[in-house]
Amino acid sequence: MKVLVIDDHALVRDALRGVLKELRGEASVVEAPDWREATRQIEKTPDLDLVLLDLGLPDRDGFEILAELRERYPAISVVVLSGRNDRESVARALDLGALGFIPKSAQREVMLSAFNLIFSGGMYIPPEILAHQGPASMRSTSAPGPPGRRVSGADLGLTERQLEVLALLMQGKSNKAICRVLDLAEPTVKNHVSAILRALNATNRTEAVIAARALGVDPRRCAG
Repeated sequence: MKVLVIDDHALVRDALRGVLKELRGEASVVEAPDWREATRQIEKTPDLDLVLLDLGLPDRDGFEILAELRERYPAISVVVLSGRNDRESVARALDLGALGFIPKSAQREVMLSAFNLIFSGGMYIPPEILAHQGPASMRSTSAPGPPGRRVSGADLGLTERQLEVLALLMQGKSNKAICRVLDLAEPTVKNHVSAILRALNATNRTEAVIAARALGVDPRRCAG
C-alpha cells in the first residue's frame, strides 16, 4: 500500500504515519505539507493507493483539491482529515467522493477504527454527524434499532442487487464505476440508486450513505 499524507503540520503527519504503520506495516508513506509538494509526490508515485487530505492547506482550498483528485486520479482513494467536522463540511467532502471524514480531534483509537473500516471497504463518518441527521425524514429513518442488530435488505425493502449498489455507494463509487463493477447499464444503476434513496428517505447519495451507516448497514455484507 502506498499512501500520501497531505498536511501542513509535521506532528499530524508523524501521527498519521504511526497509525498507518500500525495497521499496515508494509505501507509506504510519503508526505507533503502543501498542495504544491503534493502534486510533485503524485507525479513521482503514480501508483498511489490512498491520499489523506487536510482541508486546511496554506496554498489551496481543500475542497478544490478533493474535486481535482477525484477528477484527475479516480483510481486513488481519498480520505479527508480536518479540524472542522460540521455536518456541511462532512456532507460536501462525501459528495466530492471522499471515502471518509476523520476529525483531527479524534483519539488514536478512533483513528485506528476509522482506517480499519475504510481499509475493509467501508466509509467512515464521525458519530456526532450520525447522531444529528438534520432533515426529519433522515432522523426517523436513521433511528437505531435493537442493540447489536443490523438491518437487512428486507428491512429496507431493497433487493439483493440494490444492496450491492448501496455497498458501492458507501465506498464512494460513482454511477459509472458501479456500472463497471456490476456490469450494468447506467439507466439500471440510476433506477437502483433512486430506489435506495426512497428506501432511506434520503434526498441525495450523501444522505443515503449517512443514513445507511447510522442504521448499521455493513457494506461488506451487502457486497456478499
